[in-house]
Amino acid sequence: MRKIILFIAMSLDGYIADDAGNVDWLTGQNNAVETVNSYADFEKKVDTVVMGWTTYHQIITKLSPKQWIYENLQSYIITHKECASTSNITFISVDPCLLVNELKRKEGKDIWICGGSDIICQLMRQNLIDTYYISIIPTILGSGKRLFNTVEQEIKLRLVSAQNNNGIMELIYHKR
Repeated sequence: MRKIILFIAMSLDGYIADDAGNVDWLTGQNNAVETVNSYADFEKKVDTVVMGWTTYHQIITKLSPKQWIYENLQSYIITHKECASTSNITFISVDPCLLVNELKRKEGKDIWICGGSDIICQLMRQNLIDTYYISIIPTILGSGKRLFNTVEQEIKLRLVSAQNNNGIMELIYHKR
């Protein structure tokens, strides 16, 4: 069965965006050093990406306004906004847990949860995330959008990999 994978970066103090929603601080500690692109290896394992409207909007307006950067993935955007879907981008107004459970039953590679924190927390409440790829950026923001809001129950994880990449700690956990 397909696995549900959270692949995301956060500041050392647990934020995925600053107060204005920006992510321009997502860099290593030394701009002169090339950071290894672990995303390229990760992307080979997935064929589906799930995200909320805020993440989608940030991608199309700030990060990659000219081209959809996940064109080789089937994308599901969870939103209440009325938007026209395309062949590889589906706008859907549904409970993320129902969507993920439906996608898990279909054939394919793993499913990437890209963001945002509201969707992630809903999936965590149902213990639906199988693997957590968390990159800790060497920056303390002090405030912003938290990755992990309130989670009602403890979720036990097992560390399977830890790697330092230009000051970015890349951690991979599986649920126990």
